[in-house]
Amino acid sequence: MGVSGLTTFFRNAAATLTIAVFVFPMADDLGWTRTAIVGAASVAGLVSMFISPVAGWVLQRFGPRILLAGSMVVLGGAIMSIRWVDNIVMFYVLFGMGRVIFNSPVQIGSSTLVAQWFVRRRGRATSALGVLHSLGMGFFPLLAQLLMNASDGDWQMAWFWIGISVWLVALPPTILLVIQSPESVGLQPDGGVEEAVGAPGKSKSRGAVEEQWTLREAMRTPAMWMLAVAGGLVFFIHTGVNIHQAAFLRDQGISASIAASALTVMAAGTALGSIFWGWLLDRIPGRRVYAMTAAWLGVVTLLFLRVDSAPMAFGVALVFGIGLGGLLVVPPVVIADYFGRSSLGAIRGLTEPFVSGGQAVGGITAGIIFDLSGSYEGTFPVFTVAAFLGVILILLARRPRRVDRPDSESGLE
Repeated sequence: MGVSGLTTFFRNAAATLTIAVFVFPMADDLGWTRTAIVGAASVAGLVSMFISPVAGWVLQRFGPRILLAGSMVVLGGAIMSIRWVDNIVMFYVLFGMGRVIFNSPVQIGSSTLVAQWFVRRRGRATSALGVLHSLGMGFFPLLAQLLMNASDGDWQMAWFWIGISVWLVALPPTILLVIQSPESVGLQPDGGVEEAVGAPGKSKSRGAVEEQWTLREAMRTPAMWMLAVAGGLVFFIHTGVNIHQAAFLRDQGISASIAASALTVMAAGTALGSIFWGWLLDRIPGRRVYAMTAAWLGVVTLLFLRVDSAPMAFGVALVFGIGLGGLLVVPPVVIADYFGRSSLGAIRGLTEPFVSGGQAVGGITAGIIFDLSGSYEGTFPVFTVAAFLGVILILLARRPRRVDRPDSESGLE
């Protein structure tokens, strides 16, 4: 879980909060529009829709070590190479590569690896993963701003050293320490040593019976598609707010350092939220927790309309971050609880394209609204509507049930 957390920490080298710090200086230096800059994340989100099934297949076929180590190699190289960007196409290619890694392989690989190792304590374990991701959310925007401050606003060198840090810190333990599953070393989930409970069929999980579904079986359930679309809607909000937040705060008359600090405060809220929502997951049904998370985001998003000072910026960022903590923890746990561990990588590979699509549309939608109206105010009600559509879908997505099938049909697909 620690190594999974390390990859989620460093995937924030290509996070929307990180590029948010670069939007203002890059637009000013290169003459690009804000929509053009954040469009790299949106295009990457669209590409991720096609990469996610491939990442799921690689995870299912070759295991998490290959997927996560390869992701760190590509992420570090792409981000450091932005140092030499001199045209928009080159920026789209390089940041897009990093963003695809953020969206698909690391997102699927790290959370699936944790879900393989924890069943009864899955909520708490995934919340710890969310905390590590949250620390990265807060660390990289602040690091980027500090690097720029130390080099007289040189955003190129800030990108370079962020990329190098991925190679130096995250890559070695990912290569050396990742183990695919407890069964592969004679253990069972949650630290047990008896016969593995996660084999295809049924297993004791979270006080109930965890059924194991193949990809084909899961595709036949309305619940999988409802959860997938709901994921797209809530991550539409996630990326739309995150990627424009620093620029929005600058437009409100807030300084660059305070804007970057607000992103760090939001990341702190995300860490708190990861713990809070993970605690709830081990106590009440995941579907209800997921609906509460979406509703929280829908309500809090409107508070951005009230931000006009540094204290308000910090307060709203903190509360919004608590909601984002739920997005790090709740969706992967609900998918694992609904469909089990045996084909989880393949199933996540099919549901994540909806998340990537939501992220792609969220960032570009907010940028277009700003370019057309000269303000971000119109974006926040749109995000609220999306959140409550997500709530409806989540509440309708009841956990699927089916009669037992013969053992010959219980293999992976």
